[in-house]
Amino acid sequence: MKKTVNLWVILFSLVMQGQQKVELYFDFDKYDLNPQAIQTLNTWMASGKNYKVTKLFGFCDWKGTNVYNDTLALRRVNTVYRFLQKQNILVKKNIEIRGFGEDFKQSPKQEENRRVTLIYEEIIPQKIVETPLPKTVGPTFKQQMNLAKKGDIIKLEHINFLNHSAKFVPNSEPILLELLCVMEENPTLKIEIQGHICCDTENKYGYIAEARAKAVYSYLITHKIDRKRLSFKGYGATRPIYKIPERNAQEEDGNRRVEIMVVER
Repeated sequence: MKKTVNLWVILFSLVMQGQQKVELYFDFDKYDLNPQAIQTLNTWMASGKNYKVTKLFGFCDWKGTNVYNDTLALRRVNTVYRFLQKQNILVKKNIEIRGFGEDFKQSPKQEENRRVTLIYEEIIPQKIVETPLPKTVGPTFKQQMNLAKKGDIIKLEHINFLNHSAKFVPNSEPILLELLCVMEENPTLKIEIQGHICCDTENKYGYIAEARAKAVYSYLITHKIDRKRLSFKGYGATRPIYKIPERNAQEEDGNRRVEIMVVER
Protein backbone atom coordinates (compact mmCIF):
# COMPACT_ATOMS: atom_id res chain seq x y z
CA MET A 1 0.00 0.00 0.00
CA LYS A 2 1.49 3.34 -1.03
CA LYS A 3 1.87 6.19 1.42
CA THR A 4 2.56 9.84 0.73
CA VAL A 5 6.29 10.57 0.74
CA ASN A 6 6.93 12.74 3.79
CA LEU A 7 9.60 15.18 4.89
CA TRP A 8 11.90 12.36 6.02
CA VAL A 9 12.36 11.27 2.42
CA ILE A 10 13.58 14.75 1.51
CA LEU A 11 15.89 14.83 4.51
CA PHE A 12 17.22 11.36 3.63
CA SER A 13 18.12 12.58 0.13
CA LEU A 14 20.03 15.51 1.61
CA VAL A 15 21.88 13.29 4.09
CA MET A 16 23.05 10.95 1.37
CA GLN A 17 24.82 13.71 -0.56
CA GLY A 18 28.56 13.33 -0.05
CA GLN A 19 28.20 10.28 2.22
CA GLN A 20 29.79 6.88 1.71
CA LYS A 21 27.32 4.03 1.82
CA VAL A 22 26.79 0.30 1.40
CA GLU A 23 23.48 -1.07 0.13
CA LEU A 24 22.39 -4.45 1.50
CA TYR A 25 19.49 -6.20 -0.23
CA PHE A 26 17.11 -8.69 1.41
CA ASP A 27 14.91 -11.48 0.14
CA PHE A 28 11.16 -10.91 -0.05
CA ASP A 29 9.52 -10.77 3.42
CA LYS A 30 12.84 -11.69 5.12
CA TYR A 31 15.09 -9.85 7.55
CA ASP A 32 17.99 -12.33 7.74
CA LEU A 33 21.16 -11.54 5.79
CA ASN A 34 21.25 -13.60 2.60
CA PRO A 35 24.56 -14.82 1.08
CA GLN A 36 24.74 -11.84 -1.29
CA ALA A 37 24.38 -9.34 1.59
CA ILE A 38 27.00 -11.18 3.67
CA GLN A 39 29.40 -11.15 0.69
CA THR A 40 28.81 -7.42 0.27
CA LEU A 41 29.65 -6.80 3.94
CA ASN A 42 32.71 -9.06 3.83
CA THR A 43 34.02 -7.28 0.74
CA TRP A 44 33.47 -3.90 2.42
CA MET A 45 35.30 -5.01 5.59
CA ALA A 46 38.15 -6.62 3.63
CA SER A 47 39.34 -3.27 2.27
CA GLY A 48 41.69 -2.87 5.23
CA LYS A 49 40.31 0.58 6.02
CA ASN A 50 38.85 1.68 9.33
CA TYR A 51 35.18 2.64 9.23
CA LYS A 52 32.71 4.21 11.62
CA VAL A 53 29.06 3.50 10.89
CA THR A 54 26.95 6.63 11.49
CA LYS A 55 23.50 5.73 10.14
CA LEU A 56 21.38 2.67 9.36
CA PHE A 57 18.20 3.12 7.30
CA GLY A 58 15.77 0.26 6.59
CA PHE A 59 13.35 -0.01 3.64
CA CYS A 60 10.64 -2.35 2.33
CA ASP A 61 8.69 -2.81 -0.87
CA TRP A 62 5.01 -1.79 -0.96
CA LYS A 63 3.58 -5.27 -0.47
CA GLY A 64 1.90 -5.79 2.92
CA THR A 65 0.43 -3.35 5.43
CA ASN A 66 2.17 -0.16 6.48
CA VAL A 67 2.59 -1.34 10.08
CA TYR A 68 4.02 -4.68 8.99
CA ASN A 69 6.49 -3.02 6.62
CA ASP A 70 7.60 -0.53 9.28
CA THR A 71 8.37 -3.41 11.64
CA LEU A 72 10.10 -5.45 8.93
CA ALA A 73 12.30 -2.46 8.01
CA LEU A 74 13.45 -2.09 11.63
CA ARG A 75 14.09 -5.83 11.93
CA ARG A 76 16.37 -5.61 8.89
CA VAL A 77 18.21 -2.73 10.52
CA ASN A 78 18.49 -4.75 13.74
CA THR A 79 20.03 -7.68 11.83
CA VAL A 80 22.71 -5.44 10.30
CA TYR A 81 23.34 -3.72 13.64
CA ARG A 82 23.96 -7.08 15.37
CA PHE A 83 26.25 -8.22 12.52
CA LEU A 84 28.37 -5.07 12.94
CA GLN A 85 28.64 -5.68 16.68
CA LYS A 86 29.82 -9.27 16.18
CA GLN A 87 32.42 -8.13 13.65
CA ASN A 88 33.67 -5.35 15.98
CA ILE A 89 32.93 -2.66 13.41
CA LEU A 90 33.00 0.76 15.07
CA VAL A 91 29.48 2.17 15.39
CA LYS A 92 28.86 5.80 16.30
CA LYS A 93 27.72 6.15 19.92
CA ASN A 94 24.56 8.02 18.95
CA ILE A 95 24.03 6.23 15.63
CA GLU A 96 20.99 7.39 13.67
CA ILE A 97 18.64 4.47 13.08
CA ARG A 98 15.42 4.75 11.11
CA GLY A 99 12.96 2.41 9.47
CA PHE A 100 11.22 4.00 6.48
CA GLY A 101 9.05 0.95 5.79
CA GLU A 102 7.55 1.67 2.38
CA ASP A 103 7.44 5.44 2.98
CA PHE A 104 9.95 6.51 0.33
CA LYS A 105 10.23 6.83 -3.44
CA GLN A 106 10.04 3.22 -4.59
CA SER A 107 12.20 1.80 -7.35
CA PRO A 108 10.39 0.04 -10.22
CA LYS A 109 12.56 -2.97 -9.38
CA GLN A 110 11.04 -4.37 -6.18
CA GLU A 111 14.25 -6.13 -5.15
CA GLU A 112 15.95 -2.71 -4.86
CA ASN A 113 13.35 -1.56 -2.31
CA ARG A 114 14.04 -4.40 0.13
CA ARG A 115 17.24 -3.06 1.63
CA VAL A 116 19.24 -1.49 4.43
CA THR A 117 21.42 1.49 3.62
CA LEU A 118 24.56 1.58 5.77
CA ILE A 119 26.18 5.02 5.91
CA TYR A 120 29.74 5.30 7.18
CA GLU A 121 32.81 7.46 7.52
CA GLU A 122 36.37 6.38 6.88
CA ILE A 123 38.60 6.92 9.91
CA ILE A 124 41.98 8.32 8.90
CA PRO A 125 44.50 7.54 11.67
CA GLN A 126 46.74 10.38 12.78
CA LYS A 127 50.39 9.54 12.24
CA ILE A 128 51.46 11.26 15.45
CA VAL A 129 49.57 8.68 17.48
CA GLU A 130 51.88 5.70 17.72
CA THR A 131 50.12 3.75 20.44
CA PRO A 132 46.38 3.07 20.02
CA LEU A 133 44.16 4.10 22.88
CA PRO A 134 42.74 1.20 24.89
CA LYS A 135 39.23 0.16 24.08
CA THR A 136 36.46 0.90 26.56
CA VAL A 137 36.43 -1.81 29.21
CA GLY A 138 33.39 -3.30 30.85
CA PRO A 139 30.65 -5.64 29.64
CA THR A 140 28.00 -4.49 27.20
CA PHE A 141 24.32 -4.43 28.17
CA LYS A 142 23.78 -7.66 26.22
CA GLN A 143 26.66 -9.37 28.04
CA GLN A 144 25.32 -8.18 31.40
CA MET A 145 21.86 -9.52 30.59
CA ASN A 146 23.21 -12.87 29.44
CA LEU A 147 25.05 -13.26 32.77
CA ALA A 148 22.26 -11.88 34.97
CA LYS A 149 20.40 -14.16 37.37
CA LYS A 150 16.87 -13.97 38.70
CA GLY A 151 16.47 -10.75 40.69
CA ASP A 152 19.44 -8.97 39.09
CA ILE A 153 18.83 -5.42 37.86
CA ILE A 154 20.63 -3.96 34.82
CA LYS A 155 20.46 -0.29 33.82
CA LEU A 156 19.48 0.63 30.26
CA GLU A 157 22.31 3.01 29.37
CA HIS A 158 21.85 5.90 26.94
CA ILE A 159 18.07 5.79 26.86
CA ASN A 160 16.66 9.31 26.74
CA PHE A 161 13.23 10.92 26.60
CA LEU A 162 11.88 14.34 25.77
CA ASN A 163 11.58 16.54 28.84
CA HIS A 164 8.70 15.52 31.16
CA SER A 165 7.46 12.93 28.68
CA ALA A 166 7.72 9.25 27.75
CA LYS A 167 8.66 9.91 24.10
CA PHE A 168 12.04 8.49 23.07
CA VAL A 169 14.62 10.70 21.43
CA PRO A 170 16.28 9.13 18.33
CA ASN A 171 19.58 8.28 20.05
CA SER A 172 17.72 5.80 22.28
CA GLU A 173 17.19 3.37 19.38
CA PRO A 174 20.50 1.42 19.71
CA ILE A 175 19.91 0.37 23.34
CA LEU A 176 16.29 -0.50 22.55
CA LEU A 177 17.53 -2.71 19.70
CA GLU A 178 19.98 -4.37 22.09
CA LEU A 179 17.18 -5.12 24.53
CA LEU A 180 15.02 -6.48 21.70
CA CYS A 181 17.94 -8.66 20.59
CA VAL A 182 18.35 -10.05 24.13
CA MET A 183 14.64 -10.90 24.33
CA GLU A 184 14.64 -12.58 20.90
CA GLU A 185 17.74 -14.65 21.68
CA ASN A 186 16.50 -15.73 25.13
CA PRO A 187 12.90 -16.93 24.56
CA THR A 188 12.37 -18.02 28.19
CA LEU A 189 13.59 -14.74 29.69
CA LYS A 190 10.97 -12.72 31.61
CA ILE A 191 11.67 -9.18 32.80
CA GLU A 192 10.23 -6.26 34.72
CA ILE A 193 10.93 -2.82 33.26
CA GLN A 194 11.45 -0.28 36.05
CA GLY A 195 11.21 3.48 35.65
CA HIS A 196 12.87 6.05 37.95
CA ILE A 197 13.06 9.84 37.98
CA CYS A 198 15.16 12.43 39.76
CA CYS A 199 14.64 15.66 41.67
CA ASP A 200 11.07 14.92 42.80
CA THR A 201 11.11 15.86 46.49
CA GLU A 202 7.30 16.19 46.67
CA ASN A 203 6.43 13.08 44.60
CA LYS A 204 4.50 15.07 41.99
CA TYR A 205 5.88 13.40 38.87
CA GLY A 206 5.94 9.69 39.70
CA TYR A 207 3.61 9.03 36.76
CA ILE A 208 6.44 9.96 34.37
CA ALA A 209 8.57 7.09 35.67
CA GLU A 210 5.78 4.59 35.01
CA ALA A 211 5.02 6.08 31.59
CA ARG A 212 8.67 5.71 30.55
CA ALA A 213 8.79 2.11 31.73
CA LYS A 214 5.59 1.46 29.79
CA ALA A 215 7.11 3.05 26.66
CA VAL A 216 9.90 0.43 26.71
CA TYR A 217 7.27 -2.29 27.35
CA SER A 218 5.21 -1.07 24.38
CA TYR A 219 8.30 -0.97 22.13
CA LEU A 220 8.97 -4.66 22.82
CA ILE A 221 5.35 -5.67 22.28
CA THR A 222 5.27 -3.74 18.99
CA HIS A 223 8.27 -5.81 17.90
CA LYS A 224 6.50 -9.13 18.62
CA ILE A 225 7.80 -9.93 22.12
CA ASP A 226 5.12 -11.88 24.03
CA ARG A 227 3.51 -9.61 26.64
CA LYS A 228 3.43 -12.58 29.05
CA ARG A 229 7.21 -12.21 29.33
CA LEU A 230 7.01 -8.53 30.25
CA SER A 231 5.83 -6.28 33.06
CA PHE A 232 6.56 -2.67 33.97
CA LYS A 233 6.48 -0.50 37.06
CA GLY A 234 7.23 3.10 37.91
CA TYR A 235 9.08 3.80 41.16
CA GLY A 236 9.10 7.59 40.86
CA ALA A 237 11.90 8.99 43.03
CA THR A 238 11.53 6.35 45.77
CA ARG A 239 14.70 4.41 44.86
CA PRO A 240 17.37 7.05 44.18
CA ILE A 241 21.01 6.11 43.72
CA TYR A 242 21.96 9.55 45.05
CA LYS A 243 20.22 11.39 47.88
CA ILE A 244 17.49 13.83 46.79
CA PRO A 245 17.86 16.74 46.26
CA GLU A 246 20.84 15.90 44.10
CA ARG A 247 23.97 18.01 44.34
CA ASN A 248 24.70 18.27 40.60
CA ALA A 249 23.60 17.26 37.09
CA GLN A 250 25.63 14.04 37.22
CA GLU A 251 23.69 12.82 40.25
CA GLU A 252 20.41 13.82 38.59
CA ASP A 253 21.34 11.74 35.54
CA GLY A 254 22.17 8.81 37.82
CA ASN A 255 18.73 8.90 39.45
CA ARG A 256 16.85 9.46 36.16
CA ARG A 257 16.97 5.97 34.64
CA VAL A 258 15.22 2.87 33.29
CA GLU A 259 16.31 -0.53 34.59
CA ILE A 260 15.60 -4.15 33.66
CA MET A 261 15.05 -6.73 36.41
CA VAL A 262 15.34 -10.42 35.54
CA VAL A 263 12.15 -12.15 36.72
CA GLU A 264 12.74 -15.59 35.22
CA ARG A 265 15.28 -17.17 32.89
